[in-house]
Amino acid sequence: MRKIANHEVEGKTVLVRVDLNCPLENGKITSHIRINAHAVTLKNLSDRGAKVVVLSHQGRKGSDDFVTLEQHSKILQDIIGREVLFVDDMIGPVAIEAISKLKNGQILVLDNVRHLRCETTHPHAKGEIVYHLSPLADYFVLDALSVAHRAHSSIIGFKDKIPCFAGDVLAEELDAVDKICQCDDVTFIFGGSKVKDSFKVMDKWLTDGRAKKILVGGALSVLLLRANGCNIGGSSEYLKESGLDKYLPAAIEMIEKYDGKIHLPTDVGLSFKKEEHGRQVVWDRVESDVSKIETGQIWDIGEKSTKEYSDMISSSKCIVMNGPLGVYELDKFSKGTKTILDSIAKTSVFSLLGGGHTLAALEKFNIDKKQFGYVSLSGKALIAYLCGDDLPGLVSLEENEKLFDM
Repeated sequence: MRKIANHEVEGKTVLVRVDLNCPLENGKITSHIRINAHAVTLKNLSDRGAKVVVLSHQGRKGSDDFVTLEQHSKILQDIIGREVLFVDDMIGPVAIEAISKLKNGQILVLDNVRHLRCETTHPHAKGEIVYHLSPLADYFVLDALSVAHRAHSSIIGFKDKIPCFAGDVLAEELDAVDKICQCDDVTFIFGGSKVKDSFKVMDKWLTDGRAKKILVGGALSVLLLRANGCNIGGSSEYLKESGLDKYLPAAIEMIEKYDGKIHLPTDVGLSFKKEEHGRQVVWDRVESDVSKIETGQIWDIGEKSTKEYSDMISSSKCIVMNGPLGVYELDKFSKGTKTILDSIAKTSVFSLLGGGHTLAALEKFNIDKKQFGYVSLSGKALIAYLCGDDLPGLVSLEENEKLFDM
């Protein structure tokens, strides 16, 4: 795939679609992982004399995290160590003038592209953002696998207008996933609650015979334990309330189809309410074999399961982890997730970690990302790519290469 790192950009206006979508609390960004990653690409382009125009989104209309990108630009400025301009406009006169006045090496962040109706409506390639910005730009760069699964205007719309390239972050992510795809003995570790996505990967890789072991935790393990005939105590209510119980037939089918390949916890950490002070609840953790669960909710894998999983990880040839193995946000129920991350970090084999909560867990436990083969910024898109799906953003880059021979 054509990479911007291999092309001359001095004096060129470069549109860079990144993923600055961050978790927020009371309107403030709580994690800089994605901003840190894309800052490297943006600084590199700036150092090489490009006029850099940043396109990104934050949240979606109607959600609490749908905010302006002004604070993102300030964080970028702090990370990069030079001025980063911002305008609260995307395609209007203010944005057009700001782009036109850029000097070599300057970086400009336009506001949240999801303010534009054209961003998420068809036909994407004819959206306003493409009409207004493509005449001002020399190149377009897609720098995020995490948005490549979406056929949005700011992702695929420029493919027929100007030469397009893969950015540094996207290129690194694709290289990492390709290393996994070339391995014929992969251990997958699935947690979290994205059952449909996890089942899709499990089914493909187990059918191919390249997934030798699937280790399960989180809400996914609760569903599979129920499918395996276990009493899951108070977690039955959670399955109903979350809607995950609709996947019970599929979970039963997975257990029967891949008997012995999907490893479930043999013990768990159960939560019990200890005391309550207004809105603050104090929880107790009780270890229990899965055969002895009566009450309480499953909020973590147990100590014995953690040891069993760690032993399997130590003998693995390649590892993929997506999602935490419990309610890692609470210290009493973070043991499973932290120990498994530490176990992966200790191995010498290539490991790929993905998913927003996995990234958040690394931050919580202060585990250095450099201890892993690659820590992906992607969740849904990573799953899709592992399943061999065509990602619109990647397809558009391939099609663009045929249109613009550089």
